[in-house]
Amino acid sequence: MQPRNPTADVLGRTTPPADGPSTGTPGGRSSDAAKGRRDETIECDICVIGAGSGGLSVAAAAAAFGVSVVLIEKHKMGGDCLNYGCVPSKALIAAGKRAHLMRSKNEFGVSPHDPKIDYKAVHDHVHGVIAAIEPNDSVERFTGLGVRVIEAAGRFIDKNTVEAGDRRIKARRFVVATGSAPLVPPIPGLDGVPYLTNETIFDNQQKMDHLLIVGGGPIGMELAQAHRRLGSKVTVLEGVKALGKDDPELTGIVLEHLRGEGIEIREGALVTSVEGGPGNIRVNIKVGDSVEVVEGTHILIAAGRKPNVDDLGLEAAGVKFDKKGIKVDSGLVTSNSHVYAIGDVIGGLQFTHVANYHAGIVIRKALFRIPVRVNEATIPWVTYTDPELAHVGLSEDQAVSKHGKVSVLRWPYHENDRAQAERVTSGHVKVVTDKKGRILGATIVGEHAGELIQMWSLAISQKLKIKAMTEWISPYPTLSEINKRAAYKFYSGATSSPLVRKVIGMLAKLG
Repeated sequence: MQPRNPTADVLGRTTPPADGPSTGTPGGRSSDAAKGRRDETIECDICVIGAGSGGLSVAAAAAAFGVSVVLIEKHKMGGDCLNYGCVPSKALIAAGKRAHLMRSKNEFGVSPHDPKIDYKAVHDHVHGVIAAIEPNDSVERFTGLGVRVIEAAGRFIDKNTVEAGDRRIKARRFVVATGSAPLVPPIPGLDGVPYLTNETIFDNQQKMDHLLIVGGGPIGMELAQAHRRLGSKVTVLEGVKALGKDDPELTGIVLEHLRGEGIEIREGALVTSVEGGPGNIRVNIKVGDSVEVVEGTHILIAAGRKPNVDDLGLEAAGVKFDKKGIKVDSGLVTSNSHVYAIGDVIGGLQFTHVANYHAGIVIRKALFRIPVRVNEATIPWVTYTDPELAHVGLSEDQAVSKHGKVSVLRWPYHENDRAQAERVTSGHVKVVTDKKGRILGATIVGEHAGELIQMWSLAISQKLKIKAMTEWISPYPTLSEINKRAAYKFYSGATSSPLVRKVIGMLAKLG
């Protein structure tokens, strides 16, 4: 989700609230588009192209230190996360979860009820959440922070100049934060049928009788479950393995749960062509040596993301890039030493919190010349299915490959009293350490996994050993106790160790 306060997220500082001071024109609009300035050359310290999560964080933090900042955005402030990604998807997931809880079996002595779904009201809920957050990312707010906002497409015309509308911006440093867009694969026939992406599906106001989803990654699986819970039949078509980037031991639990809710997940299903029309979509797939046809009323393409590098004039700036994104070094500097690139546009891990992390690195380097580098080992991610799936650091296979012998620690949800009280006993914690107890990675599947993973994220970022995860006091009863119990498993062999027992016996003789 988009951070409420980008500057605080980057530097721990506080900026004025969304309803703070504004220096805009009458009516509230304060961007250059409203001021009518034309044919001007602007000089500044930092020019940011893209007002998504990363770009907003850089702009707010730099302005807080009194640095002159120009922020260029050709479309919507807040970028993909606010308008088409994290925020609307989590709002839709919340609506689906409420419906699911209402119809769930009678485990608490409360009779289940099949809810009536008002799809327009669900749409209004999703867009109401976006509207509630919009002021934090608005032109007015950032103008009030001292950022000059230009609402136009920005492109380099040489190594030191960006053109936006009729303005030219010369800056000491540039930051490209243009994000990514849905990848629409060249499937024969797809351009002849009405298809959805994450940029259009949240505009839907009617029930989709049978939603076909091409792509079994996090976006596809999250939206599959949300729409299934809101009453649609859902079929997911994945060419290889659903949730294939995560630990199969834990993804198996998620997939079993989703299938149990009635979602059809077809793995190893290669889409060869699409045909049909509104309300009657036919997808031809190849599964092994057989050819099949899957029919539905709607189709969502969730086959990944592509970096937004087109029409930026990167060649003129001397910035190297390819189809995977802009090339950067470990400090996020491009082949032009005056240009940084952050977030989705550089490929790699494409998450809002990664863009914010990158923004912090740029601020420390550009303003304070601190030689910081990206450390992907400390970056967590979460798939917001139910149960949630969260990960940070190395997987078990990666840890074995890098360190040889490792310890794998597990603790199940069903051994936790809070999980039993709330009937959320599916899932477990899995932690990997080296032989000396240094924490290498953790994966959690289960209720609130995205919250529970944060302790392991902190531990890895601070290079803690497993002993530290046994030395805090967990309130009872909480799900967080699962983390502590998993950590104790590292020492489970000590209770039966002959040496330990001998020492205890010797100490007992001392009185």
